[in-house]
Parts: sequence; structure tokens; C-alpha cells
Amino acid sequence: MDMISSVLRRPAAASFLSLLGVLIFYVIFGGVDLGKLAGAASWVNYAARIGIVALPVALLMISGEIDISIGAMIPAGAMTTAIIAGHYELPMFVAVIAALAVGVLVGLFNGLLATRTSVPTLIITLGTLVGMQGIVLAGSKLLTGAASVPLTAPDWAKTVFGDFIFGGSHQVVIIWWIILTAVFWFLMHQSKYGNWIFAIGGDKVSAKNAGIPVDRITILLFIGTATSASFVGMCHAILFNSAQVSGGMNDIFNIIVSVVVGGVLLTGGFGSILGVFIGTITFAIVIKGIDFTAIDRNWANLIIGIMLLAAVGMNETFRKKALTAVSKKKKG
Repeated sequence: MDMISSVLRRPAAASFLSLLGVLIFYVIFGGVDLGKLAGAASWVNYAARIGIVALPVALLMISGEIDISIGAMIPAGAMTTAIIAGHYELPMFVAVIAALAVGVLVGLFNGLLATRTSVPTLIITLGTLVGMQGIVLAGSKLLTGAASVPLTAPDWAKTVFGDFIFGGSHQVVIIWWIILTAVFWFLMHQSKYGNWIFAIGGDKVSAKNAGIPVDRITILLFIGTATSASFVGMCHAILFNSAQVSGGMNDIFNIIVSVVVGGVLLTGGFGSILGVFIGTITFAIVIKGIDFTAIDRNWANLIIGIMLLAAVGMNETFRKKALTAVSKKKKG
């Protein structure tokens, strides 16, 4: 019992239970073949796409902040790449650097506003979201005269950022997702920076008093979310040899849901990289895996809603279990 209680106190517990629940539901009510589902590329590709952005978003949310401008940064990265390498035919490495630079600049802008003003980051990043949508659309029309821009990526760019692997069905971003998950896991759970982020999310004032560079960490976290979204947009443009001004805009909700299902509290101070990794897989299976069942796809949103509410409830329950266990240890 002690072992089970210890496992349930971990932030990843909610994500694991959510994944297990979805799979059981699909098997019982959808007649899904788990072997066929496991070998499918559709949900893995989608999980990698949103998972790369979900990792830094999770760190930001653990610190007590949120960034919804990521929805505009995915098409911003894609359009920057396509306009520079496709429309103006400049070298691809210039387009790659420019796409990442756009992410850094927007993240820096969000971070500075978050640390220099008292405006909630939801409002700040909402403004950035709308502003970047306008910039991407107006800039594309002004520079190219179109809302969709084609490009031809060189072989090296295809191999590194936008190609199909494992027999031509899985995308190379899966490898990036796995590598970045390992990097973020080490950063969050094996370094002092992870402790700092948890401390900021727990009590920002106390973290400052303890000498943690709260403002600097917050700015870096915002740079991470915006740049990761721009990176995903860039990879998508290289993979499909084109970019659209609205591509990836709907991923805002999907990314945040994946993070919450992954065990991260919206109030901050609680979460794990493993949980977010599993939560992203869970969400991707709900969205793409329903095609392998006998269930009408129109029910997918209902399943997501139920899963999100259940995850939020479990997250809060497991957080209280963890706090109770820590309190007992201190008293003992």
C-alpha cells in the first residue's frame, strides 16, 4: 500500500491513469486493435508536433505563468522559413536562423512585459497572439502577395528537420521530441534550475527572497515557449514544402490540454516532464486513435473534455497527497 500511495503522489500519476483509461475505453467501446494502434504513425507524428511545444509550456506553467501566443508562433516560424527560403530563395540556414530568431524576439517581448508589468501573462500573451496573427498575415500579403508560400528545402534540411523515417510514415520530429524530452527531464529534475522553477511556481516572493533570479528565469521560459513553437512551424514548412498563415493556430488548446493531462497544475508549482510526455501521448491517441475505433469521430471532443476534467481533479488530489506526505515527514 505504501508503494501505491507513493506512486499516486507523483505528478505523472494522473497522466498515466488518463492514458490507461483512454486505452481501456477504446478497447471496450471502440473495439480497437492495440497492436495496430501502437504501430500507427498518425498519433505519434501529432504527439511529437505538439509535444515539442508542450515541454517548455509545462515549465512555464509550473512556474505559475502561461503563454497562449504559441498558437501564432507556429505559423510565424513556418511563414518566416517559407518567405526567406522559398519566396526570396535565400539559403535555408538563413531561414532557419531567422525563424528561431523570431521566436526568441517574441519570447523576449512576452518575458519583459511579464516581469516589468503587473499585467497577467494570459492577457499579455493574448495580445501577442492577436498581434502576431496580424503581422504574419499582413507581412505575407505585403511581401509575397499570398497567404500560402511554397518552398523547396535542400536535402540536409529535409534530413534534419522535415523528412519521413522508419519506412516513410513517421516524421523526423519524433526524434527531436524524444531528445528534447530527455533534455528537459534533466533540466527539470536533475538540476538546480528545475528546483528554481518549482520554487517560483510555489511562491514567487519567497523565491526572490531566497536569491533565485525570478525575472531572468521567467524571461528565459517565455523565450523557450515561443522559440519551440517557431521551431515546430519551421519543421512543418520544410516537411510539406509550403507554409500557410493559419497553419497550427488551433494547437494552442491542444498543447495546454496535453500539459494539464500530463499532471501540471494551472496554479503552478506541481508537474513533471514524464507526466507531460505521457499526457501528450494520451491526447494524441484521443485525437488520432479514434480513427482506429468504431466510435464516431464527433465524440472525440467529449472524450477530451471528460479527460481534462478528470485530470484536473486527479492532479489536485495527488498534489494534496504529496503535500500531506511531506508534512508528515517534517513532523516525524
